[in-house]
Amino acid sequence: MCGIIGATGLDGVIDLLIEGLERLEYRGYDSAGVVVTTPGALWRTRAADGTRSVAELKELVDAAPAGATTGVGHTRWATHGHPSVENAHPLFDCTGRVAVVHNGIIENHTELQIELERAGHVMDSATDTEVLAHLVEEHLGEGMGLAEAVRAALRVVRGSFSIAVVSADEPELLVAARRNTPLILGRAGRASLLASDIPALLGRTEQLFVLADDQLAELRPGSIKVTTLDGEPVDPPALSVDWDLAAAQKGGFEDFMSKEIREQPRAVADTLLDRRRPDGSLTLDEMRLTDEDLSSITRVYIVACGSSYHAGLLAKYAIEQWAKVPAEVDIASEFRYRNPVLDPRALAVGVSQSGESLDTLLALREARARGARVLGVTNVVDSSIAREADAVLYTRAGPEICVAATKTLLAQIVALDLLALTLAQVHGTRSAADIASSLDALHGLPAAIEEVLSREKEVDEVAEALATARDFFFLGRHVGFPVALEGALKLKELSYLHAEGYPAGELKHGPIALIERGTVVVGIATRNPLWEKFQSNIAEVKSRGATVVLVANDGDRAAAELADHVLWVPEAEQLVAPVIDIVPLQLLAYRIARLHGLDVDRPRNLAKTVTVE
Repeated sequence: MCGIIGATGLDGVIDLLIEGLERLEYRGYDSAGVVVTTPGALWRTRAADGTRSVAELKELVDAAPAGATTGVGHTRWATHGHPSVENAHPLFDCTGRVAVVHNGIIENHTELQIELERAGHVMDSATDTEVLAHLVEEHLGEGMGLAEAVRAALRVVRGSFSIAVVSADEPELLVAARRNTPLILGRAGRASLLASDIPALLGRTEQLFVLADDQLAELRPGSIKVTTLDGEPVDPPALSVDWDLAAAQKGGFEDFMSKEIREQPRAVADTLLDRRRPDGSLTLDEMRLTDEDLSSITRVYIVACGSSYHAGLLAKYAIEQWAKVPAEVDIASEFRYRNPVLDPRALAVGVSQSGESLDTLLALREARARGARVLGVTNVVDSSIAREADAVLYTRAGPEICVAATKTLLAQIVALDLLALTLAQVHGTRSAADIASSLDALHGLPAAIEEVLSREKEVDEVAEALATARDFFFLGRHVGFPVALEGALKLKELSYLHAEGYPAGELKHGPIALIERGTVVVGIATRNPLWEKFQSNIAEVKSRGATVVLVANDGDRAAAELADHVLWVPEAEQLVAPVIDIVPLQLLAYRIARLHGLDVDRPRNLAKTVTVE
């Protein structure tokens, strides 16, 4: 969740740090800070004013010493210790000559802290991170250099981390390491750079490299040296990035979310690009699994979090209907703890926008340990999940800055549909003509999404009519149910309103007790096999005074008669339709949030990439 940016050998390093932190704000944070080195001393400033902390830092850094060329910046999401200046990174050792920034959690920090305090160290914060600074201090006191001191400290640490460390005694050296949480490196002339995510370095360097788990990097002006924690030299793999700086900026839109919603046709089109071989059969990305491997699969397990979980629920319908392979969908944070039954005939599919969601990454590791094959669906090339999976399916959505997922979600659904069709192809459960027909339906999605986006003003009118409502229920049946879950999630994420998603058939099993005048029921009423049953569900809530909003296919008069408001969408093949049906719900949640005067890009308490359990 936290963000890291650092550089050495760069004139005006403070400007880079602040700009990088601004680009990393989408990750969610409650405090921020920077440290720069000077000969013989460190200079640090921090702020703890929620998502305004970076703006506050921009004023505080006016007091920074002139001429600094090495420094590190950090945005923090509190885990250990409440949000405060004292707990904000960078954190110092006892001497004030070592500074550390850290993403992740040090699981054995309590026992390490007890040992350090017995040795005379005094902790100034309530964080787990501070023990790292004091461990490094201990080893420096033994005569080690900074890199060796960090290496020694990390040998006793348990947990997840990406860290950057500077010392007043080696003012041009920046030491970094990672385990389970992302860190990338870059070079630009004499400048050596690092960051926790790609947007922080876009436009600053043409050379990016991936730091892998349990590797340590020494960044000096003009050079980067990477070794394992045991000291063995490593050549870090180059990172392939086809994004430019403009792709990480708002591009003239009011906010990133509105920009990214409008990028969805392109995200879907790019995800579908070049998937057909000359003979008409499907091919995917880094499929290090052969057709024979895939044809041996007898069960699919999908693990994901948040909106990615909803994409997984939709994939279950497609995999089971098209490929006739049983599919299960798990919340990633629960998967490992239910003792899943896996073997080499199982395919575990991890869905993560960043490819760094720790719960999903660890779920896939558990699946592999139990014998399953592993496939990652991610938006980031060379991310942790991409590197560790047996096969990767990239969503090609480009950078998504807004915390709430929009274009990456639609790209995930489409990518998982491609996986379902590929499984159908290797299992022989659908003819080549049927697969081609479904693929054609997927290729029709960008135009349909464009059509829905062209109706934004109609959605705005509905949002204005609902602006004072406080309670929302989203209902759907069949593939409409995951769409309802996503619609409710978007509204609560952005507007902080009570919103719940339910399968419409469950109404009588409790939720209907909450339906009363003033309650808004949003129904996914595009045509599927349960349409007639769904009509009855809507009639039930309408008779109890609910305001009914339906997502319905163009020209569906029966749906219009049931509704107070209709969000019209083009008709599409049943399993493909959710990609279209989600879009007006995104627009609805966006507009209601704006009507409430809320920040849609950075909803309170949320983070883009969750890298702690």
